[in-house]
Amino acid sequence: MATVLDIGVDLGTASVVIYGKGKDVVLNEPAVIAFDRDSRNVLAVGEEARRMLGRTPSNIAAIRPLQNGMVADMEMACTMLRYFIGKVVGKRLFGGPRILISVPDGVNEMERHRIMTSLFEIGARRTQIMERPIAAAIGAGLAIGDAYGQMIVDIGGGVTDIAVLSQGKMIASNKDATNKIGGDAFDDAVIRYVRRKHNLLLGELTAEDLKISIGSALPRSEQFYMEVAGRNLISGLPKVMRITSDEISEALDDPLHDLLEAIQAVLEKTPAELLADIFETGITLTGGGALLPGLSEAIAEYLKVDCRVAEFPQECVARGCGQTLEHPGEFGRYLNDRRRRR
Repeated sequence: MATVLDIGVDLGTASVVIYGKGKDVVLNEPAVIAFDRDSRNVLAVGEEARRMLGRTPSNIAAIRPLQNGMVADMEMACTMLRYFIGKVVGKRLFGGPRILISVPDGVNEMERHRIMTSLFEIGARRTQIMERPIAAAIGAGLAIGDAYGQMIVDIGGGVTDIAVLSQGKMIASNKDATNKIGGDAFDDAVIRYVRRKHNLLLGELTAEDLKISIGSALPRSEQFYMEVAGRNLISGLPKVMRITSDEISEALDDPLHDLLEAIQAVLEKTPAELLADIFETGITLTGGGALLPGLSEAIAEYLKVDCRVAEFPQECVARGCGQTLEHPGEFGRYLNDRRRRR
């Protein structure tokens, strides 16, 4: 029987992470749903649906309903979210959970309203939304209420949220930037590189596996390799090829440069006193993309600022939401006013 009362939810482009009050992280699954195109009946959600990506017949779609930080399929996004929350909370006889959720910045007000309404449909008694950089900073353990500047870089699947925080407020950010490059851009870069250099077409999951297994933001001191299968673009037949870690590092160079420039652009908008604080306290990375080996070192080398990866970076946003529910006196003032009750 489910005993989780209140939950913090990170509704991300690549994954959904849920923190249960008093329970720590209770769910971390891919934000993927598979359904029949004709009937719209759901066939799989989460990891099971992720394994279906690129492997389904024409009448079945396996999709990520949030892409590039925006909602691509609202109906399936809400269905997926309700499934995951129901999996954690279960059926409750009395009352319902409080839900504090963080969504990508590209989700507009109408879509946020629709998401919150869908939460009431499963019995939530109150819902609130928290800005991702604030939630990530709390989850990373930063003292965001202090009067000195701190920089958080949350690298999600679709977008990267970059912000300078002071006294619980975002002083500078990339909120209005047109190119908020996320982890998916690194996967796409691997696909393009292998296609261009080897005439081999890789699938999305294979490219991600290459990035995770042997990828690095900086060239490795020791060479690694991985054998992958794809489609030869000349013959049209399946082909297995050995890809080296140096090749993946080269493939990641362009999106890495875009990310570095985006961080620099936010620093250039930061007031001088807060900028001095950041050079003293450093930059904190969160999000699944922060796990790319060598990334913090590459950022530190390029910007000449210390950079660290938060503990459990992929869970920081959900942890921040959950800790706000657990300690409302300490963190509640950092919530925005978008809240609804039954």
